[in-house]
Amino acid sequence: RTIGDRIGEAKASGNLGNTLKILGQFDEAVVCCQRHLDISREQGDKVGEARALYNIGNVYHAKGKHLSWNTAQDPGYLPQEVKDTLQKASEYYERNLSLVKELGDRAAQGRAYGNLGNTQYLLGNFSEAIAFHKERLAIAKEFGDKAAERRAYSNLGNAHIFLGRFDVSAEYYKKTLQLSRQLKDQAVEAQACYSLGNTCTLLQDYEKAIEYHLRHLVIAQELGDR
Repeated sequence: RTIGDRIGEAKASGNLGNTLKILGQFDEAVVCCQRHLDISREQGDKVGEARALYNIGNVYHAKGKHLSWNTAQDPGYLPQEVKDTLQKASEYYERNLSLVKELGDRAAQGRAYGNLGNTQYLLGNFSEAIAFHKERLAIAKEFGDKAAERRAYSNLGNAHIFLGRFDVSAEYYKKTLQLSRQLKDQAVEAQACYSLGNTCTLLQDYEKAIEYHLRHLVIAQELGDR
């Protein structure tokens, strides 16, 4: 501010916003991220504007998740305050998405699609969540980003469960399992086995369910995860 560096001030405000978000000070975080947004617009900095929109979405997303922890309910059955907060997150992600499309930034589009999928899932809009996660998956494959691909499969599996499409979920979870083994991520492998165990139970394939739950148990013991 002293040297009149507006872009620098915008970036610093954005960084403050992100830090306050991590500290759980969501309302102060929004103020800082909004400042980042306002200055970026004033300076005609489209990249900064996109980043600020994404960051504000993240603050509302984190606030919504934080508020919903106290309710511990299934996606879609949320108090109005939580719904409103997640809806705001979704709106900012949408605005970010249209701007990064304009800028031709595919990686940023992938991130926006993933977060839109997650907010729609929490809001109980499972079909919308699936559409967004499929877009996320396509971009992850484009970039050869195996970790993002794995997350997309997992999220697609979760959303199909709530639509009662257990067989489709099982296919997505199997892909999650395959990738977690490729990535040598045992914690995620255990999680995929757990999801597959539950899905096989819903499909009444109890033998398979036992197999997956035993695998989950073995990994949990190996990792010393009580």
